[in-house]
Amino acid sequence: MTDRELTALDISRVLECLPHRYPFLMIDKIIEIDGDESAIGVKNITFNEPIFQGHFPGKPIFPGVLILEGMAQTAGAIVIAEEQKKGDKYTVFLLTIDKAKFRKPTEPGDVLEYHIKKVQRRRNVGKYQAKAMVNGVVVAEAEVGAMIVRDE
Repeated sequence: MTDRELTALDISRVLECLPHRYPFLMIDKIIEIDGDESAIGVKNITFNEPIFQGHFPGKPIFPGVLILEGMAQTAGAIVIAEEQKKGDKYTVFLLTIDKAKFRKPTEPGDVLEYHIKKVQRRRNVGKYQAKAMVNGVVVAEAEVGAMIVRDE
């Protein structure tokens, strides 16, 4: 990774930062990155995702727990991308989910945006405020905490 400023992560860079893979990767790209301070992750919700076979037949709704996972993955990816600038390899582990609220269902055809903003980071533990939005409307929000661990 060069020292040039990161402004976005396409899917190939997201895959370099996170260990998650299909069907559990909950972000397609990350835009508007400001170091590890803030970013917007994007997830295109499509009807052909395997989760919709059972959640729920006849009324497909993207599960809230997967929205939370997308929030955490977005925060984790920007933290790892920032750490990669130093040349070391890290993995991020979810520690906490606090103040989670679900405001509106998310359905196939929606484009989820995960708006992430750093609350604090002390050494290897960080906390992020996250809002999931569709068309500018908040559909879910939470605070996510994570631990950053150097790979051996």
